[in-house]
Amino acid sequence: MTITAPTSISTRDVLKGYVALTKPRIIELLLVTTIPTMVVAAKGIPGLWLVVATLIGGTLAAGGANAFNMVIDRDIDAVMERTKRRPLVTGVMTPRAATVFAVALEIVAFAVLAIWVNQLSAWLAMSATAFYVVIYTLILKRRSKQNIVIGGAAGAVPVLIGWSAVTNSLGWTPVLLFLVIFIWTPPHFWALAVRYRDDYQAANVPMMPVVASLRRTTLEILIYSVLMWALTVLIGPSAHLGWIYAVSSMVLGGVFTFYALLLYRHARSGVADVAEAMRLFHYSITYLSALFLVMAVDVLVRYH
Repeated sequence: MTITAPTSISTRDVLKGYVALTKPRIIELLLVTTIPTMVVAAKGIPGLWLVVATLIGGTLAAGGANAFNMVIDRDIDAVMERTKRRPLVTGVMTPRAATVFAVALEIVAFAVLAIWVNQLSAWLAMSATAFYVVIYTLILKRRSKQNIVIGGAAGAVPVLIGWSAVTNSLGWTPVLLFLVIFIWTPPHFWALAVRYRDDYQAANVPMMPVVASLRRTTLEILIYSVLMWALTVLIGPSAHLGWIYAVSSMVLGGVFTFYALLLYRHARSGVADVAEAMRLFHYSITYLSALFLVMAVDVLVRYH
């Protein structure tokens, strides 16, 4: 592993490094699913302070988990082109400092959620961190091609936190929301992994495009896409959503599946179409954001 040691590190560099440790772009996507879930659970707009406290606690918990991930993965981050500019690779901070930062974030996250939201939400956040750090990062990521399939459960927990924040309980609807994100994660991440296959191969990380043929990888992307589309249909009656969600989920899921099908058709020739893979990857982000947004819109129109 090669770690770059900067000759001079400014305070600004360090602060930017700590922010980078939390992987803010990933957190943004988690929050996009949390707020609409709270609206659906409340059948309206929840209290402002409850939303703020839930978002703060969820952000800190996810940030801490991501920081732990960077500490553990700093050796393979140094090998991969996509991650070689992360703060622990460039030497902006030490692993010890990053670990202390991660622990501090988790402690504050638990306190915020336990005091201002509820105990259930606080423990759900901690369970997501433990699952992401131990099950995914330490156990699965470097050993199994199913790493992102199983590990994706951690990224689906924020909807459970959002629901429990409002109701202090769980039920079938939040479980379905959890499953949608759980099933969404493999096609989302594998599409990106097609683009960075050489990176993962160099780092000896057994992502699906590295250990399986392109045809097999894209076939599984297509299968997961269809399954996810079917699950979104079940959310409507479970959450008592109306036609806005029903129509939107069908269209959004149809486009997702169409892109997955195009990727599979190109892969049958044995040649990776990176442009198709990245189109699916970028759309998958838009898809998840739009799906949860229309849930919230449907509720606000239906009940107000």
